[in-house]
Amino acid sequence: MNKNSKIYLAGHDGMVGSALQKELQHRGFNNISYRSLAKLDLRNQSAVNEYFEEVSPEVVIIAAAKVGGIVANDTYRAEFIYDNIMIEANLIHAAHIHNVKKLLFLGSSCIYPKNAAQPLKEEYLLTDTLEPTNEPYAIAKITGIKLCENYYRQYGDNFFSVMPTNLYGPHDNFNLQTSHVLPALIRKFHEAKIQNASEVVVWGTGQVFREFLFVSDMANACVELLTTIDAKDIYEKGISHINIGTGKDISIADLAKLIVGIVGFKGKIVYDKSKPNGVRKKLLDVTRLHNFGWSSETALEDGIKITYEWFLENYS
Repeated sequence: MNKNSKIYLAGHDGMVGSALQKELQHRGFNNISYRSLAKLDLRNQSAVNEYFEEVSPEVVIIAAAKVGGIVANDTYRAEFIYDNIMIEANLIHAAHIHNVKKLLFLGSSCIYPKNAAQPLKEEYLLTDTLEPTNEPYAIAKITGIKLCENYYRQYGDNFFSVMPTNLYGPHDNFNLQTSHVLPALIRKFHEAKIQNASEVVVWGTGQVFREFLFVSDMANACVELLTTIDAKDIYEKGISHINIGTGKDISIADLAKLIVGIVGFKGKIVYDKSKPNGVRKKLLDVTRLHNFGWSSETALEDGIKITYEWFLENYS
């Protein structure tokens, strides 16, 4: 992969894709092609193949996916498994057919078993049952990992996967029905402040722990791995992917307090214990990522401040 490589970035207009595009351009990779999902249905194999014939990419980055928080995952179960499997299968197979030199697939830390030991090592994949609320999405992402791995093992394709932890940042989804916890809390506390509400209800007990990675850091890690390693560097170590995270987590209760301080909400936080928590703890082991020479830089408080500023400029 060099500065003139033609890169196809699938999902360029989402939070992850926009961060990846910005990072690529910052590093001098300007030969980037993309097409909005409104014009290219990635679930349509014929349309995907036609696009690859037209563009002839040398490098493919798969950041396109149907994503959401615990409510969306548990509500749109069929859509989450069908859409994501079709998107990744069409893109990975098209990359194989059209002799793409390198492919990076982005998954999610929800691929790991519900009761796996902490922190989550890459080799824990498929060792036990998944968290029921996001099982369809997790199965779809595991499918993408295994597609990359086995296209390498059968054909020698230079395709590999990375598994980011919970991401947040500019261009995040702040829809309360489909968003992840961090942007949902930003919006809830902001609107409560504006409305002078006395309290905000947060789902669950607040005593589960999550790891959060600023999306710009994730993009930096992805481009670093794309430019420094190949598929064999992962698979020959006996693993199927690389974790991308901070190696640190925080309770939802402490996260809520942190966001309250940044937003300036003065009311009370109430926890609705009748709502699902999800898994108790989900912290990635990032030893291998550190061994490849990368670690995160953005502190959680700083990242939330940047995200809240973006929210104010684009949503309020």
